[in-house]
Amino acid sequence: MAAGCCGVKKQKLSGSPGSGGPGGVGAGSGVAGTGHCGSELGIGSSATVAAAANVSRANGLGGPGGNVSGSSSSSGSSGTNALSAAPAGYTSSGLSPNLSPGPGSGSGGRKMVVSAEMCCFCFDVLYCHLYGYQPPRTPRFTNDPYPLFVTWKIGRDKRLRGCIGTFSAMNLHSGLREYTLTSALKDSRFPPMTRDELPRLFCSVSLLTNFEDVGDYLDWEVGVHGIRIEFFNEKGSKRTATYLPEVAKEQGWDHIQTIDSLLRKGGYKAPITNDFRKTIKLTRYRSEKMTMGYAEYIAHRQHHHYQNGIGHPLPPYNHYS
Repeated sequence: MAAGCCGVKKQKLSGSPGSGGPGGVGAGSGVAGTGHCGSELGIGSSATVAAAANVSRANGLGGPGGNVSGSSSSSGSSGTNALSAAPAGYTSSGLSPNLSPGPGSGSGGRKMVVSAEMCCFCFDVLYCHLYGYQPPRTPRFTNDPYPLFVTWKIGRDKRLRGCIGTFSAMNLHSGLREYTLTSALKDSRFPPMTRDELPRLFCSVSLLTNFEDVGDYLDWEVGVHGIRIEFFNEKGSKRTATYLPEVAKEQGWDHIQTIDSLLRKGGYKAPITNDFRKTIKLTRYRSEKMTMGYAEYIAHRQHHHYQNGIGHPLPPYNHYS
């Protein structure tokens, strides 16, 4: 059940509690694609995220309606409850001034688990696949299990190029291998990536932590929490959808705008009333995020020679076109 991440153009949303949802966003329009945004953002309107217990792939940033098999979920949120906060004790390694940890990374004084090495490993996996080389060997970072997302963006304006993840905790070595290629090649909103695109790519790894079910759909903080909602659509089918923590802040949305956009992402087509919002079951969570561009990847690989066991020459770095 795959889905995408973000968007291209910001969407103007109405924040009034009684509004019918994001302006101009229908069930099939989606809200994400190149940034974590609105009607043209690729937040996967019809690409709903099934409950953690039953779903392996999810769309965290949104995108123009990536079709998801089994988008209507009959499962509950018990799987989400089983996801505990991430273990402590790991530090970020190899972080250059140009690499950017995401909002909330290392929150609460806990050392970050996400690291530049994880982004580098994702680039290694994609590079080896596109050039037909043997996959990179086992990386050195922790192999603890986490729910995770891999996001690809491209170009100077960092347009969304693919984003798929899972709410089921996966061992990081296999999880990052799988979702590196799934997000790069199987995001239904985009064609598979090509070699020519490599020099313009940016890779983000998000590790999801601190899942909490809350009784009030407004009980979460913009820019701090990601949210996953569960609701019943007009036909009585249970649907779910999620936004990663950065989405609402990047789009300048308040709580109501975010909830309404997420409902449209999940395929809800009827007018959105405040009474309906109160029926939503909401789970909030946090994430650790690290982003690396291709140029940083090349520099990192040259500095840490063959660190991930790749025995082929490094590709030349090409400037943005």
